[in-house]
Amino acid sequence: MKEKVQSFGRFLSGMVMPNIGAFIAWGLLTALFIDTGWTPNAALATIGTPMLTYLLPVLIAYQGGKMVGGPRGAVAGAVATIGVICGTEYTMLMGAMVMGPFAGWCMKKVDAMFEGHIKPGFEMLVNNFSLGILAMLLAILGFYVIGPFMAGVLNVLSAGVQVLVNHQLLPLISVFVEPAKVLFLNNAINHGIFTPLGAEQVKETGRSIFYMIETNPGPGTGVLLAYSFFAKDEHTKQSAPAALIVHLFGGIHEISFPYILMNPLLLLATIGGSVCAMIYNSIMGLGLVSPASPGSIFAFVGMAPKGETIQVLLSIVIAAGVSFLIASPIVRFSNAKKSLDSASDQMADMKAASKGATAYTTSESGQKVDLRTLDHIVFACDAGMGSSAMGSAVLQRKLSAAGFDNITVSHAPVSEIPAGTELVVCHRDLAERAVKSAPNAKLVTITDFMTAPEYDEIIKELQDARLNTNPENAEGSDFHGGILIKKNIHLNGPEKNKEEVIKEMGKVMYESGYTTEKYTEAMFEKEKVFNTAIGNEIAIPHGIESMTGEIKNSGIAIFTYPDGMDWGDGNIVKLVIGVASVGNDHMAALQKIAEACSTTEDVEKIVKMDVDEIYNLFK
Repeated sequence: MKEKVQSFGRFLSGMVMPNIGAFIAWGLLTALFIDTGWTPNAALATIGTPMLTYLLPVLIAYQGGKMVGGPRGAVAGAVATIGVICGTEYTMLMGAMVMGPFAGWCMKKVDAMFEGHIKPGFEMLVNNFSLGILAMLLAILGFYVIGPFMAGVLNVLSAGVQVLVNHQLLPLISVFVEPAKVLFLNNAINHGIFTPLGAEQVKETGRSIFYMIETNPGPGTGVLLAYSFFAKDEHTKQSAPAALIVHLFGGIHEISFPYILMNPLLLLATIGGSVCAMIYNSIMGLGLVSPASPGSIFAFVGMAPKGETIQVLLSIVIAAGVSFLIASPIVRFSNAKKSLDSASDQMADMKAASKGATAYTTSESGQKVDLRTLDHIVFACDAGMGSSAMGSAVLQRKLSAAGFDNITVSHAPVSEIPAGTELVVCHRDLAERAVKSAPNAKLVTITDFMTAPEYDEIIKELQDARLNTNPENAEGSDFHGGILIKKNIHLNGPEKNKEEVIKEMGKVMYESGYTTEKYTEAMFEKEKVFNTAIGNEIAIPHGIESMTGEIKNSGIAIFTYPDGMDWGDGNIVKLVIGVASVGNDHMAALQKIAEACSTTEDVEKIVKMDVDEIYNLFK
């Protein structure tokens, strides 16, 4: 159930998050230029209403249609949503969240119906008219059906909220919001419920208290402060201040979730802090003019109406203070002395065991990532913009510091991990969804975004793979290393003939798991049709194209002959680089060879190098 809600929330946030900048633009226009704004301007204030009424819903619908039906679905969703907007007096953000994906789905079905049945030359005509007719029909449907229906839904939700307000019960909503947040349902709550309701409230009053509920960084701040002062485990105590900075100033609330989950009693602290802040907000009649996203102190205070900056800031202070007071004794007197990692690991294992499974550490299919050639890692989180952006930056810095500048780390929503991804990093609570999204990838789960020990483990595995010491790569295969491994660099060879060198080169490549035994024959066949001495005292023996099936893994081997040897046709060779390639895997190595061996003088320097120097030059 939780996974389904997370997925639904991710879908909603996928429509809203790319357009947060537009929400902020609208919020700033409102805060600056309305009658009660910072710098009232009647002319500029007129921009705000059409932005809220038309622009924001259309942007959301466009994104929703694109997610389901591609670019054509995006256009259909945008056009159809105009009908929804005109069919009601309400701001139709929720209507756009319905119509956009629905129009994308309809467009997808229509395109499938016509696929393969359009006569050549009529493609553009059919495509344009099918999109136009469908969008028109959906706009009419939106005007008469979806618009009025969503207005009714908003009426019910608004009435329910009004009951809470009239009975001064709105602060109790935090009892449900805070536990839901730490289960990574924050996007479903914020973008699926509070953003649409808040937009309607802003339209009427110029501010909305709904923007102050889920986004307030105060509750999590109090918990992280308590850990910073009173945690018994040193690792947890030392990591909490860094997490606090990211949480409070970066607005990435997910970083506090593992700390709360480590001791579920701390939910009392976040609930208490949020309830007290909401009581204060209700009494003072506070609200924000636009969603605060991400939920940092800067965004939260920046969306305050004119003259209420201090009051809004106090909302964070109250939430943090109450949360800290409740969390401090819980953290200080807790009997649990486990580290953040061990407690989170145990929780994940228990959770997995309750489902009859083990905690996720590798791909569902059992496929092993090839760390020899890995050049891309995806860091996934719920929405793909908050904690994953931060985690990917931390991991990227660690990889660069370890010398892996050729490996890039990107971030993505956990349900939209790019196809072909080999290695995924995500929080343990999102592992189940990550496995479904990328079943063929290796999955590394973490609990601490800033100081996760798994980052160092990834780097160690990469180093081992490239230095021929990784036992995992050896399972079921003779192949243990990268494209170039140190044991395949043979220096100062005695004078030999070409045939002897090729036989020895073939044996090395076979024993390293790059090729079959027949690859030696493939190299001899190549020499019959093409002399592989390329000038500058270099030869690059490799197999004939018709025998590429004898290659198991891409790799190179390097032999040096300081006294030179005859490679035929008058070519004297001192540097021999054997190549076996699957696809284009060897291209980076060949590029380095070309750059490093551009002159005979360069080759003479290489021949005099030791193994480590050559390895570092060509790895």
